[in-house]
Amino acid sequence: MATASETPLICVFCASRDSPNEVFNEAADELGRELALAGYGLVYGGGGLGLMGRVARGVSENNGSVLGIIPRAMTLIEGTAEVGKTILVDSMHERKQLMNEHAAAFISLPGGFGTLEELLEVTTWSLLRIHSKPVIIVNTNGYYNPLRDMIDNAVEAGFVKPEHRSVIAICDTPKEAVAAIKSYSIPENRHEMTWTTDTPQ
Repeated sequence: MATASETPLICVFCASRDSPNEVFNEAADELGRELALAGYGLVYGGGGLGLMGRVARGVSENNGSVLGIIPRAMTLIEGTAEVGKTILVDSMHERKQLMNEHAAAFISLPGGFGTLEELLEVTTWSLLRIHSKPVIIVNTNGYYNPLRDMIDNAVEAGFVKPEHRSVIAICDTPKEAVAAIKSYSIPENRHEMTWTTDTPQ
């Protein structure tokens, strides 16, 4: 069995609050369990509230490792993680860079503006070859159907290459999302970019 330091960490983006629709809260609980049972740990935004806290507790309660990374200023809003290890940083940029450095893959549950921003940033990073890691959505209750439609619109308008549509793998359940980590295929014909050693990989 892998040690904590050897365990692949999956970066999860999601809401820092619960939903009045329990289906979203239950999906967060399930994703935490499924990650740990599949032998993965978690790296995430470090808060103890909402879906973020649920995923972290789900991983920890099933003997998975948890690493939270949160800006000091945001602890006043999101609190700090109740489980695992927390790294305090000074900026959102540092938070996202460190999450990327520790992550073996990215999974996005439903969330608000911050979740969407993080998801689309790592998607862009993949197309620019800043990383070559799976980018996966858990489309709980059809939450991300409008984003899927927006991507289709972008392809139809000529702003996104058809072969890049698959850069985000869209799954219906947490279990499918965890399985997709291993089955994910990196889109062909990504941009040919060379980055310095200072660029997050």
